[in-house]
Amino acid sequence: MLDSLDARLLLLLTDSPRLGVLECARRLGVARGTVQARLDRLTERGVLGGFPPELDLAAMGYSLTAFAVLEIAQGKRSGVAEALAAIDEVCEVHATTGQGDLFVRLVARDNDDLQRVIDEVVGVTDVLRTSTSIALSTPVPPRVRPLLERTARRDS
Repeated sequence: MLDSLDARLLLLLTDSPRLGVLECARRLGVARGTVQARLDRLTERGVLGGFPPELDLAAMGYSLTAFAVLEIAQGKRSGVAEALAAIDEVCEVHATTGQGDLFVRLVARDNDDLQRVIDEVVGVTDVLRTSTSIALSTPVPPRVRPLLERTARRDS
């Protein structure tokens, strides 16, 4: 479980990922060693995995986002996931329950490029069937802020 200080630290780093430990300590009103210990603990627990930059895929030329539900051969998930990871345009793969076995988020430059990517996905050994939907917009982008804010308020 995160406490209020953990959540406030993570919110601070979410807003300004380039802040140093000393500046975080100053803004949070705690000792530098406290911030460093919290960061170390959050990293060890796997809560904090790094500080990647926030990238706009459309600005990079990948203006199309699509989601594919894959049905795969029984017992072949790890091999299929490994092959999907080798396709550059595959951004995420989730093992799921329900209609399909894997839920895949992928990007492409345009419709023709999407067809090429789908052909690569369908060409993966043990992919039996796929159903793809194109995202028209992203009204709620990926986020963790509301969870952190609730935790920060909980202990305050």
